[in-house]
Amino acid sequence: MPAELPPDLAAAITFDAAGLVPAVAQDHASGEVLMLAWMNAESIAATLSSGFATYYSRSRKKLWRKGETSGYTQRLVELRLDCDGDAIVLRVAQTGPACHTGHRACFFRAVRDGALVEIG
Repeated sequence: MPAELPPDLAAAITFDAAGLVPAVAQDHASGEVLMLAWMNAESIAATLSSGFATYYSRSRKKLWRKGETSGYTQRLVELRLDCDGDAIVLRVAQTGPACHTGHRACFFRAVRDGALVEIG
């Protein structure tokens, strides 16, 4: 039987029409934003019960634990909700790169002087 969300947490989260909420993964030590993914109630419950970030894949329509194929996991340090409950921040201990491209974080491009450039 899948884990369920604690009732107070479930009541505090505002899921969209598809039952999803955006989740930002942030390195707990540096504060670096690592990635954005989506979660549903089941993936949040799985994250809380396992201690490792589990997301919902909109394309595959199933849960996926970060690192299940790459080995680059995200150990949950703290889960935070924003003031409206419609966004989540997962403060994590990241093992290896967070991005599927091999970059440390998915946000490795920036606009500098009007041009898109790769930044580390």
